[in-house]
Amino acid sequence: MNCDQDVATCHVLDCYRDRLKRLIKVEPLLDLLSFLEPQQKDRINAKIGRDGDMSAVSLLIDEIIKKRDVIGWSRELITALETVGCKQAANYVDNKPPEPTEEEQNDSCVRLIDLMRLSLVNMKTRDVSTHCATMGLLTQEDMENITTAIDGKGNTYGARLLLTRLVKNEPGWFSKFLKALEDTEHYDLARELRGEPCNEDEPMSVDTFKTRTMEESEQSCAAAPEEMETDSIIPPALSANSSLLSDDLDSSMDNNNSSLETSALSTTVTEEADMYLDGQQKEEEDLAEDTDQSASNGNIVLRDYQMEVARLALEGKNIIVCLPTGSGKTRVAVFITKEHLESRKRMGEPGKVVVLVNKVPLVEQHYKAEFGKFLQHKYSVKPVSGASQLKISFPQIVEQNDIIICTAQILENSLAKAKNGDEDGVKLSQFTLMVIDECHHTQKGGVYNHIMIRYLKQKHRNQQLVKQQKDPVPIPQILGLTASPGVGGAKTQQKAEEHILQICGNLDAFTIKTKNSEEEPKKPYKRIAIAEERKEDPFGDVIKKIMDEIHTHAELKPLCEPGTQNYEQWVVQKEQNAAKEENQKVRVCAEHLRQYNEALHQSNTLRMSDAFCFLDKYHTEELKTKSTPDSEDNITITDTERFLFNLFKDKKAKLQELMGKPQYENNILAQLKANILKEFSSREKARGIMFTQTRLSAIALCQWIQENPKFDEIGVRAKYLIGGGDQSLVKPMTPAEQRDVLNKFHEGEINLLIATTVAEEGLDIADCNFVIRYGLVTNEIAMIQARGRGRAEDSSYTLVAESGSGVAERESVNEYREKMMSKAIAKVCKMNRADYEKKIKEFQTQAILEEKLKTKKKQQKGMIKEPPSQISLSCRQCAVFVCSGEDIEIIENMHHVNVSETFSTLFIRRENVSLQERQLDYETNGVIACKKCGGPWGSMMLYKSMECPCLHIKNFVVTYKSKKKTYNKWTELPIHFSSFDYTQHADLGDEDSDIE
Repeated sequence: MNCDQDVATCHVLDCYRDRLKRLIKVEPLLDLLSFLEPQQKDRINAKIGRDGDMSAVSLLIDEIIKKRDVIGWSRELITALETVGCKQAANYVDNKPPEPTEEEQNDSCVRLIDLMRLSLVNMKTRDVSTHCATMGLLTQEDMENITTAIDGKGNTYGARLLLTRLVKNEPGWFSKFLKALEDTEHYDLARELRGEPCNEDEPMSVDTFKTRTMEESEQSCAAAPEEMETDSIIPPALSANSSLLSDDLDSSMDNNNSSLETSALSTTVTEEADMYLDGQQKEEEDLAEDTDQSASNGNIVLRDYQMEVARLALEGKNIIVCLPTGSGKTRVAVFITKEHLESRKRMGEPGKVVVLVNKVPLVEQHYKAEFGKFLQHKYSVKPVSGASQLKISFPQIVEQNDIIICTAQILENSLAKAKNGDEDGVKLSQFTLMVIDECHHTQKGGVYNHIMIRYLKQKHRNQQLVKQQKDPVPIPQILGLTASPGVGGAKTQQKAEEHILQICGNLDAFTIKTKNSEEEPKKPYKRIAIAEERKEDPFGDVIKKIMDEIHTHAELKPLCEPGTQNYEQWVVQKEQNAAKEENQKVRVCAEHLRQYNEALHQSNTLRMSDAFCFLDKYHTEELKTKSTPDSEDNITITDTERFLFNLFKDKKAKLQELMGKPQYENNILAQLKANILKEFSSREKARGIMFTQTRLSAIALCQWIQENPKFDEIGVRAKYLIGGGDQSLVKPMTPAEQRDVLNKFHEGEINLLIATTVAEEGLDIADCNFVIRYGLVTNEIAMIQARGRGRAEDSSYTLVAESGSGVAERESVNEYREKMMSKAIAKVCKMNRADYEKKIKEFQTQAILEEKLKTKKKQQKGMIKEPPSQISLSCRQCAVFVCSGEDIEIIENMHHVNVSETFSTLFIRRENVSLQERQLDYETNGVIACKKCGGPWGSMMLYKSMECPCLHIKNFVVTYKSKKKTYNKWTELPIHFSSFDYTQHADLGDEDSDIE
């Protein structure tokens, strides 16, 4: 019997390996396992010191499985796990995992602790750990280790150890931990963990959620540094990054034993929905036919469900139209726009419509495919975006046209100008209808929300004016469009309903209208393809050894494994702190570590050669910055830089040798290859989109496909599509390049589009019959949007992921949230009118008060009252003084320039082809860099034929009253600079010139 149990436990250990790696404390456990040989324990202990606990657990499991011939070891292992406080791990080993819902809730709690870590490490660790021990959350050994850590390395280190121990407990530990926090008077932390309002000035958990809070990450997606963020077509107004930080929640997918037994190229198929039915395809064909006929005669014919969702808007009410991708929600908006303008005309009143989008290409798309196509025969329709070469001002465009299609930021900028008394501004009262595309982005911090706050304030003032028997100021009717409002990170149905109500309140919606469930289109056939973890990774081992040498050189001790997003965040924080402390040794080491971490990520998801080329290019470019054609401007290379360059040079040959050995490539790429070949070989005419995480990976995957003859043999024609914001090392795509790729895809010249999240929503992309998400999972909105790209009959949606990555688990969480969202929308639609309006009013009042408080706090900040001369800028890389704030001037309320003669002697110029882009009255045609260290400072801008060095704040350390700080954007620096006086500087140039 014991023998049978031991065999079963071997199977369980392997099945739950990924889960157990996060739950087992190895060192104390080894002391209690008598069935392991001393040599085995030595190997495991060495693994702990070299690679950390998680790798050690994996080795422990391997060693245990080798000892399967020792009878009774499984019971000894379970008892040992319980003894050292790993009760949750013991339950898994005993094949008694928690229920899926309980497991999911527990995983959410673990992730929440991780997100709140930067706040929690400031707790009174000794007191909290004592209370946790009395509740059974910590063993006596845990307490001793935590106390030793506090005494030896400080409270913060002890807090980290406490949190690491807590999350290894069985479900139920979270509520006890909250009780311990309250008992030790950490009320704010407890409230924050519960999601209740807390002090706005308290530190957030992940870098002000540039990697974002749970709520913000659901809107954009992360926060990792730029290249790990969610991509966007234009530089996001709210650092949306975006996108994003993945919602790293695990779920009960670990219970699917069969999925974890698969081989390197095994595929776990989960059928989420039936294939598209013939009726659905016919409906889309009918829609296309209706489009052609309607456009030719100026009439717009809506289908029954479209007319139903439009009905209340035709009565003049504010509504949100929530229809799945491909269901014609934009057509509904065109119809409502047409009826609105005709209705105003019949009443003898002027009508003016503004259509707001969040991406530049959508301006042209909505103009050509919808609003212009159907309405320009009768109304003047004008598209406006930052890429437009406008000959007249935006207010003039508004005045001269009936329908204006523009990016939201253009309208917000103009509204702000009007508020400040600038004649070059517009007011909301000039519009009678405002259409907001992808309106689920109307959230805190977003440009849509800024516009709607102005609307809500005016609505509130109008109520006061009516009470005073005065005429109210006109405000436009609101029409919101979305395929998925999401649930905002909600973990309960009630919170999901509150999120939907919050969106409705933000848009002042009378209701949210959607299809009935029986009318919804069938979803694509879904599969999850799991690739086995790589057994050997000598290429990655070499990179990790390089990183260890850098850690030793800089005296850095990372708290997480290299190659992870947590490591990325840690090293970015180290670089920022070192820049402020003028510790150039640590700063430059941290910057190189960040590049190696990115290379590890690429090695795990792309080819080893891609990772090598990335590192080689980085070091080559860095070396170039240390020398210039002018011998007088040779830049000094520090000892640390020389050490780093030589370190890579010494390991370069080994890396090149290993990258040429295909047996060491990752398995996920092979899994991807198998899926692409399957799609193209099993379909008569395949057309698909593959979503990936970063711009670098999109370009590398495209190159991989183009270089592989197997893909060429079956007719794969691939091209990448990336964003247009210049926020990374990768040259962005211009709107023209994006349009060209989409046109070729639409015409069939390209049949596989490899895209970042830029293609997930909004863009008019030709119908696909397969969608692949390559190791990319963010939130339920992105999942729905990406899946919606598969509109053709017999479509498939495939998620390709590596075993143990947590991607498949996060996808299941998104599926659950999608169901929550549907239920929440249905519940909101059925709410009692009085209750609905009461909740909406509460949300709107709160939003207005929060905005007022935010404005008041901003005005009260000390620095904003100080003259610019109170701050100074120094080079982020070498700390050399650059200039005083009084030397900085602003062009067009946007570009911070320094045209002083002194400053011109401090930098060198380099050409940068990717920056050569004409934009209105100025153009950028080169970069400026520190003459001492070669570090980038900004770009050389040609403004009305005058050269102006334009400074990028992220390249400097700002000093104010002896305090140093770094910023990512100028808007984060609360100080007013003087406007650029073109005439004055032009005159100075004339005085210096020689006139005969």
